[in-house]
Amino acid sequence: MSGTYTEDVQHRCVLPFEALPSEVRLLRRAATAQLDQWGVPTAGDVAELAVTELATNVIKHVGEGSAATLILERKREVLRVEMHDKASELPSLRVADCASECGRGLHLLAAMAVDWGAVATAAGKAVWCEIVLGQDAGCLRMERAADALETYRLRSGALQQGRCAAALAESAVELIADLLHWTSARGLDPDDVLDRAQMHYEAEAA
Repeated sequence: MSGTYTEDVQHRCVLPFEALPSEVRLLRRAATAQLDQWGVPTAGDVAELAVTELATNVIKHVGEGSAATLILERKREVLRVEMHDKASELPSLRVADCASECGRGLHLLAAMAVDWGAVATAAGKAVWCEIVLGQDAGCLRMERAADALETYRLRSGALQQGRCAAALAESAVELIADLLHWTSARGLDPDDVLDRAQMHYEAEAA
């Protein structure tokens, strides 16, 4: 999909901001308030994540205090989130290194959005993602999980190919085990994390 996105835009909001950690929270609030005005508050959680990742990337890779602009556009049942900055280098999706946080933001963006990309502009670049509106939390979680498991399976060198049930189920077990090791290594209680995850699942399933 190209960076051009002008037809059938129902709503558009432009939010200039200064790329500072203290501004990210305010930017999230502004985006959520705008979605409430448009009558699509259910997209708020995913939009907040997208705004956070895009704004954080500007801070990390363009520089604190640099000028940037967040643009929200609603086209039918799709919300487009664009982050414009003055740096010309386009980001690339790299395999995230275990010892580095760099590059993880784009992986998260790719997992939670139906589409994403970057395009050069006259002033620099724009990184964008698109989120389906009206998608319930359970459906969105399943899509994110499927993408995450496929990436995890490929990185782990699993012999089974494709998104077959057996391959993804085995990857799910291994991923959960790795997450428990991760939580334990950081001083968290793995049982508590599992209990909280179960509570979230049961609440949403109900």
